[in-house]
Amino acid sequence: MKIFGIAGYSGSGKTTLIERVLPLLVARGLKVAVIKHTHHDFDIDRPGKDSWRAREAGAAAVLLSSDHRTALLTEHRDAPPPLADLLAQLPPCDLVLVEGYKREPIPKLEVHRAITAKPWLYPDDPHILAVASDIEPPQALNPASPQAFPRIDLDAIQTLTDFIVNHALSHPTA
Repeated sequence: MKIFGIAGYSGSGKTTLIERVLPLLVARGLKVAVIKHTHHDFDIDRPGKDSWRAREAGAAAVLLSSDHRTALLTEHRDAPPPLADLLAQLPPCDLVLVEGYKREPIPKLEVHRAITAKPWLYPDDPHILAVASDIEPPQALNPASPQAFPRIDLDAIQTLTDFIVNHALSHPTA
């Protein structure tokens, strides 16, 4: 499976970008998975249900299965697993889009919106290959590279999809 990251600060449009490129990736015949990191606590389980009761009683993991989907609820107890461990849990697929995990050494695209007023990530991350943004990025900070950092407009979904596919396929397999 190939891995490609979508990195940026909260509110930059990472999820929206993924939602827009996914149909184009699937139309190319790719089986795509998404791993999304969140800093917020969440629970897809409901108090009182059997699975919730098993977790509350101390189960390290509960796997829910139906005719339509499967969900594995794993308790981390404040020790989140590394990205490699999460990737190993995925079913076979062609491409994994990783949202968040902006410090991981994987090829990635930075999503940046001017309205967030957040700093750019690309100057400090050699794994960011381009930015998807509504504004031009500042001139490259590396004097050896006088060209502007590659930018793709946030609304150029076909171009963004092509970029993701071309760069994910050119990097080593996970």
